[in-house]
Amino acid sequence: MRFHQFLAVGCLSFFSLASHAEILTGLYQVREPVSSQTPEERTQATQKALETLVLRLTGDAKAVQNPALEAIRKDPQQIISQYGYDAGPPESLQVDFDPVSTDRALRQAGLSLWGTNRPALLGWWLNDSVDGSSLVGDGQSAAGPLRLAAQHRGLPLRLPLADLSEQLVGTAENLEGSNPAPLKDASERYGADALLAVHAREDDGKWSAKWRLWVGDQQEQGTAEASDQAALADAVMLAVSQRLAPRYAVKPGISTEQLLQVQGMTLERYAQLGRLLEPFGGQLKSVEGDRIVYQVNGSAEQLRSQLGLAQLHEVTADQAQGATDAPGVQLRFRW
Repeated sequence: MRFHQFLAVGCLSFFSLASHAEILTGLYQVREPVSSQTPEERTQATQKALETLVLRLTGDAKAVQNPALEAIRKDPQQIISQYGYDAGPPESLQVDFDPVSTDRALRQAGLSLWGTNRPALLGWWLNDSVDGSSLVGDGQSAAGPLRLAAQHRGLPLRLPLADLSEQLVGTAENLEGSNPAPLKDASERYGADALLAVHAREDDGKWSAKWRLWVGDQQEQGTAEASDQAALADAVMLAVSQRLAPRYAVKPGISTEQLLQVQGMTLERYAQLGRLLEPFGGQLKSVEGDRIVYQVNGSAEQLRSQLGLAQLHEVTADQAQGATDAPGVQLRFRW
């Protein structure tokens, strides 16, 4: 049975995400440290949790001050489903925000939203401290602060095993260098969408870091400073999140309506594509063979970034296989 015949009979119960991207769970759950469980402390932590969530969903540090969110700032309980305390350490207030009412409030405020489908990030992190130099690997105790920071900032982080061969690659020279080739070659087995290289140093009890981020052919870089390793990890993850968000966050009301054609469809890919296009209000227009056409609202660059998460490749009209394009198609991709 062909793909369009599967759609015709409505057998859409298969959900498979074969791409590198990850659907983040817990995106609307925020933990903020507290020193007590007093009402005053809870109020302050709740406000901080709201700021963290809005930044996590928009990538914009000023978004929470949007005038349209004044009522939410005064009473965050409007979008909170529950909260409780985690003994830690450190002790923290866990706030669960309601995804539907939160997204509605942010969209009504005209803010760009970055959905739950996010690029998998492979982090090469080298610590230079008074105890020596160490590449942080998956399963090490030093990985804990990195994972917590990534979760706090809404990033799906993966770490290398840091075996002997990877320690030879994860050197200060490679991490600070502008040529990503050595790291990319060693990263292939982890199937990530973006590559983060961080060289962190301890000096006089304080920490600093130089970081580089590669997404496709594009590169970002920056520095961070903090009083300890956990705070440094959070500062780096925050900076990375703010650099990534503009590539994927969709602003309501100003996007361009266009037709998107994708070839090489299967039933599993249909479910996957639907998730990828959800932030763009994707509406199915036609199906012919293994080719599908969606009407979407979004900039071409954001669509390219989002579809790249599923390893889709853009093609020209001449490269498109099979029948003639559907009328009005502006963007063409295939698996």
